[in-house]
Amino acid sequence: MTTPIRVGAVNYLNTKPLIEGLTRFDPNIELSLDLPSQLAEQMADGNLDVGLIPVVEFFRAEHYDFIPGISIASRGPVLSVTLFSRVPWAQIRTVALDVGSRTSAALTRIILAHKYGVEPQVEPLPMDVPADDVTTDAVLLIGDRAMHACLPGFRYAFDLGEEWTTWTGLPMVFAVWAIRDGVTLSRRTVNAFHAAKAHGLANVGAIAARESPKLKLDPGFCRRYLTNILHYDLGPRELAGLARYYELAVPLGLAPAGVSLEHRPPLVESR
Repeated sequence: MTTPIRVGAVNYLNTKPLIEGLTRFDPNIELSLDLPSQLAEQMADGNLDVGLIPVVEFFRAEHYDFIPGISIASRGPVLSVTLFSRVPWAQIRTVALDVGSRTSAALTRIILAHKYGVEPQVEPLPMDVPADDVTTDAVLLIGDRAMHACLPGFRYAFDLGEEWTTWTGLPMVFAVWAIRDGVTLSRRTVNAFHAAKAHGLANVGAIAARESPKLKLDPGFCRRYLTNILHYDLGPRELAGLARYYELAVPLGLAPAGVSLEHRPPLVESR
């Protein structure tokens, strides 16, 4: 019997175009949904073969490969990654970080340290704790939670995708399809990821109409978010942004040195 490919993705609106029909394009794929931080742990524990994981966890793993050409990225505002703050960037001394976040939590610290010279005290924000209740100077929210938040007690709302691109001039890559070390994929399986992406992007309207009631968001907003705000390519500009993020993460101890972004095709013709 063929060994199933265990695939994990985040159960957020932003992942839906990448997983739409994925198991139809390759029935050998077993798909599960979880938080970004949980996916990274499942990959590390060997419980997933491929995961749509935060890019910082891709670097921390050191030996993962990635499926080329696919990511979750922004080229400006991202809307679903917001740092709410009571004070301007340079005055932030304490920050609560959404426990579902890894890449964005590191991005917050990268911007604070390298752009503003601030290394704040950080604490976790559990999923069941209302962000309005925190006493820190700032609080980071990601995903669908960020898109619902208003937090009137916080004067500033910084979109981290916009902050990154304004600062670096590069796209911000938040997640990639990582392949665990030692896992080989058939060409059919790799093609399935690309077919799912193409199918999802061709059906964004239907995805938005289906998902918006669950999220209590306007379907038109969801469609614009998936079509105009997010980008799902991993081309030269995205790879440059990814390399810059890694370069800035290493001196802060957020990622190990010496990790290569060179793709090593883990393909076999059949499985």
